[in-house]
Amino acid sequence: MNKIVLSVLITITACGANAQEPASRTLTTNVNVFDGVNDSLIENASVLIEGNLIAAVATEPVEAEGATMIDGAGRTMIPGLIDAHWHTLYCCNPQSVVVTGDILEVAIRGAKGAEGTLMRGFTSVRDVGGNSFAIKRMIDAGEIPGPRILPSGPPVTQTGGHFDYRPYQAVPTDPAEPLWYWYAVGLMAQADGVPEVIKRSREIMRMGAGQLKISTGGGVSSTYDPLDVRQYTCAEIEAFVEVADTYNTYVASHIFTDDAARIAVEAGVKSIEHGFLMSRETMELMRDNDVWLSLQPLLDDEDGFTFSEPESQRKWIEVTNGTDRTYTMAKEVGVKVAFGTDILFDPALAERQGAFLAKLQRWYTPFEVLEMATSINAELLALAGPRNPYQEGKLGVIAEGAYADLILVDGNPLEDIDLVADPHGTFDLIMKDGVIFKNTTGE
Repeated sequence: MNKIVLSVLITITACGANAQEPASRTLTTNVNVFDGVNDSLIENASVLIEGNLIAAVATEPVEAEGATMIDGAGRTMIPGLIDAHWHTLYCCNPQSVVVTGDILEVAIRGAKGAEGTLMRGFTSVRDVGGNSFAIKRMIDAGEIPGPRILPSGPPVTQTGGHFDYRPYQAVPTDPAEPLWYWYAVGLMAQADGVPEVIKRSREIMRMGAGQLKISTGGGVSSTYDPLDVRQYTCAEIEAFVEVADTYNTYVASHIFTDDAARIAVEAGVKSIEHGFLMSRETMELMRDNDVWLSLQPLLDDEDGFTFSEPESQRKWIEVTNGTDRTYTMAKEVGVKVAFGTDILFDPALAERQGAFLAKLQRWYTPFEVLEMATSINAELLALAGPRNPYQEGKLGVIAEGAYADLILVDGNPLEDIDLVADPHGTFDLIMKDGVIFKNTTGE
């Protein structure tokens, strides 16, 4: 657990960091600012924080009487990073817990993992599956440390779909029987047919979801859905989209294959998660309909996922064989691309979150990588409209009126993007919502 240096009103307890109210004013001087938008740094700048918002970014002296002063000593200041495909609960729970554990164990591991996410510099995440509502509320209240969470709630599957992890003996079902445990506690959800889709979607929005997450194509980690299977009928997908629209938000869908992606786009889905096996024509359709491609740099490398089930491992290889082609094509076509990690069931791998971001240099310049993980990802979060709980300030940028979600990097990531792969060594200050959670600047 990372020790928190007292620079603002922060309480250190035996249970970990418990951030309280931010200092009324904080002034950081002598920093080179990457604002999240422009490809050149604002050199020798000062950044004034008032409360939880940025009040000024200036290259001239700033009057800040009574402010907490931090000398950036020439470090680079960047916006807090954003992971657009994160699982607060799934990332830090071994897959065996889904078989043998309960929701208390899942939640405790997720809450502990949330602090690690923040201390890697990820100050905001779009949680695309799992019951992270209580963790989000406690983080927002300052009771536990963690990132801002834009939750999707339980991801919704059809019978035999990607999130149907029930045991083989679970079918045929008896409507008189209670819901499977993980459905009952909201870790996942199942709906079949338009009426049930509408009801389940409304229940999830009632829970506090920012957007809906569904699966309309086959998955890797699940047993009963081959990759080529299209999941949900057009009418069912359109029902998800219509419910989301009534709440002024959108639907994100887990999809790998071309046919499933095309049908989802035509039905109104606005964020395709993964999409590693799509065609250029479908990407062009996405571009022309303002549909996001939420990609993850998943490769069968040292960070490759491993599965005990041989068929899942085979599917993993098939999917990751398409990663390079998909990133290259997406850049050529000009579809909107978001960055996420989709780390599952491996707390040790979750520590590699920043290394996943650095892998984007295989296809993008360091500026493009940082822009994607800050201001561009913030655009996707904003697609939730009024369901986005963080609207007091802007996310993903360093500018007047933006949230004070900031990182001081020992070095220039616009020249060396590998700096983000070692957050514990290179991130000397991490601030979220005006509160400093790490400060090794010596101030």
